Amino acid sequence: MSRAFVNEDNAAAQADQPVERQISAQPNYVTPEGLSLLQNKVTELQAQLSEQSARGEQADKQRLADLDRDLRYYKQRLGSAQVVPIATSTEKVQIGSWVTYADENDTERRVQLVGEDQADAAHGLINWGSPLGRALLGAQLGDEVLWQRPAGDQMIEVIRIEAA
Repeated sequence: MSRAFVNEDNAAAQADQPVERQISAQPNYVTPEGLSLLQNKVTELQAQLSEQSARGEQADKQRLADLDRDLRYYKQRLGSAQVVPIATSTEKVQIGSWVTYADENDTERRVQLVGEDQADAAHGLINWGSPLGRALLGAQLGDEVLWQRPAGDQMIEVIRIEAA
């Protein structure tokens, strides 16, 4: 048998398996709320997986594989979670802090630094390891910091820090 046929068979078998979700190399710091979200996600995925498995022969094999992959990912994230204390400082930006900053055009924006899995930029939840998060983390009230963005570096000023 030609190697081409063997490789095609392997490729067909692998096509049914979802691509594994990549685990970030940065520490998995989470807020208490972020930990709760991870726990809820694991519980939700376990319930969905049980429901799909209970269907037996009628179960959607691709859906089962996707749920299994996602469950592995979130269990790993939950297992590696390092809960940070609730941010109480209004002088220094910490994970969990709400930060209002102004850019060079005096446009203000309010964000909260959170863990990677909790991040949702549309709702102002910024990953502490993102370029904006790294620029703000550790900054103090009144500090000007350099936000190194793909669109070009920008100086921003920390104008308010609120505890979580």
